[in-house]
Amino acid sequence: MNVIWSQYIQGIKTLYYSRKLRFDDMFSEQYKHLFELDSSKNIKILEIGCGPGALAEALCRWYPQADITAIDRDSEFIRFAKEHEKKVAFLESDATNLPFEDHTFDVTISNTVSEHIEPSKFYGEQYRVLKPGGVCLVLSSCQGINIIPSCIALSDFEKQFWEKVSQYDNSMNRYAVCKYPMSEAELPLTMEAYGFQKIKTGFATIDLTPDHPRFSLDMAHDMINANRYTEIEAIESALHIAPNQITIEETEKMKRLTNVKFDKRIKQYDRGEKQWDTNVSIIMVVRGIK
Repeated sequence: MNVIWSQYIQGIKTLYYSRKLRFDDMFSEQYKHLFELDSSKNIKILEIGCGPGALAEALCRWYPQADITAIDRDSEFIRFAKEHEKKVAFLESDATNLPFEDHTFDVTISNTVSEHIEPSKFYGEQYRVLKPGGVCLVLSSCQGINIIPSCIALSDFEKQFWEKVSQYDNSMNRYAVCKYPMSEAELPLTMEAYGFQKIKTGFATIDLTPDHPRFSLDMAHDMINANRYTEIEAIESALHIAPNQITIEETEKMKRLTNVKFDKRIKQYDRGEKQWDTNVSIIMVVRGIK
């Protein structure tokens, strides 16, 4: 059972609820324009590094005729994904050794995965399992905008907690997180270097601003709570990262403080007290043909 990513790097709720917002149908036309896939065809899609399954769920909605398979090596992600989306075949598997025959899929797609895997294995396995003429889609996060409201700012206790954790946190190096980063220019060049042709690039801009009137109350609450889940799961991961340096009592206090802050932000929203906090994600899509 492999739970490294969900325990030490990013928890289930952190990934699922943030990605559920980023792949909301409100933004679907941006993605579909960049993917250039025929939604009327019964194509076979493989998602690599699916996490808890938010992108796979979106692909089901956007391409209802598609046969979708999604893999991840984290057992807890796959368990969660299977419980939430029955139309996708979720498998626990490694992107560097895909359990599929050559020329199986029409499309491979990944979201913020390429930076964690050695390129020859990442692209080589996708090239192998794609049919001739198949499409490789690589999604990568670019630098965006993140503005937090004043009520979420860290207290002195919280700052001290994170300073202590950071002294003992070697998870990024230990688990080769973002070991193979690439710039927006390097990504398409690398895809081409491993055999893909007709490379295209484009960008989707995902603006998540709770106070903007185009968002419903429920979606605004979801934006605020997605940040809450990220904070809470980071605190819980700290117990795994530095078990001998922080106490359960400290983590419980951290979680209480965090919930108080995010409860306050939701009350501000409900009263119409605008804070104009925002999270703007810029998603680069690189598209190549086998």
